[in-house]
Amino acid sequence: MLKATVLTVLAAALAFASSPARAQDAPAFVKPRINHEALEKLGWQLSCQAYTFREMSLFETLDVLQSLGLRYVEFYPDQRFSPEKPAVRTNHNMTGEQIAELTQKLAATGIKPVAYGVVGLANDEAAARRVFDFARTMGIGVIVSEPEQAALPLLERLCQEYQISLALHNHPSPSRYASPDTVLKAVEGLSRRVGACADTGHWYRSGLVPLECLRKLEGRIISFHFKDLSAERRDVPWGTGVCDARGMLAEIKRQGFKGAFSIEYETGRGPALIANVARCVQFFSDVAGELAAE
Repeated sequence: MLKATVLTVLAAALAFASSPARAQDAPAFVKPRINHEALEKLGWQLSCQAYTFREMSLFETLDVLQSLGLRYVEFYPDQRFSPEKPAVRTNHNMTGEQIAELTQKLAATGIKPVAYGVVGLANDEAAARRVFDFARTMGIGVIVSEPEQAALPLLERLCQEYQISLALHNHPSPSRYASPDTVLKAVEGLSRRVGACADTGHWYRSGLVPLECLRKLEGRIISFHFKDLSAERRDVPWGTGVCDARGMLAEIKRQGFKGAFSIEYETGRGPALIANVARCVQFFSDVAGELAAE
């Protein structure tokens, strides 16, 4: 995988559509038909968390997202920069030259970064400012993190100064913000610049019901790591699992949420992974079209 070019991987993904021998290995890759008009009406941005394609570099990931018709990406702070610069990591410590190169790549693929995370933030203003400065430079509106509660007053102040939101992410239990109740307690008394990055799959992995978690967090959701899982807690294409993806999207529309949904897979690789992400994109677009028409 690491030696394969993106074109090779995409060609292999396309081959699933005409290869009976592979029919049981993964769904066919079909380029999604995205209803951008419906997404704009709802105020939803369909993104992909770059961690999904962590075996690729960020530049290769952007090529894949472009091939899928996606317009948004969420960076994660440990991905290799490009095939030519595998030692460089995509994060807030990049040089100005590297940032300029990345900006050119984003423009070439027509993709905009909407979030950055999950990135470490501590009760350290100088260190936190480096993260916020990077986000502002890249035009990123949401930083996703799991800081200790003691750091939140400082981070909220920086959110107001930079006009950037902080989304508290829930890894599975026993992580700091695994439960919506913990998130609500942490943000009590803070501005709406601080809220939740709702990872729907990790809620299920923690033994919670994602739809109930969304209802609890109404008004406090800033962004999503949207997932659907099998009963065995493995990532599956949206709408085919047990997390009630359609019901969650209907609830999110009811709440009037506007912002980014990042596709994130914890498992999978190669053509099968691309095919599964394509199915998520199509499901999201189809449901968004139905919801926008109601």
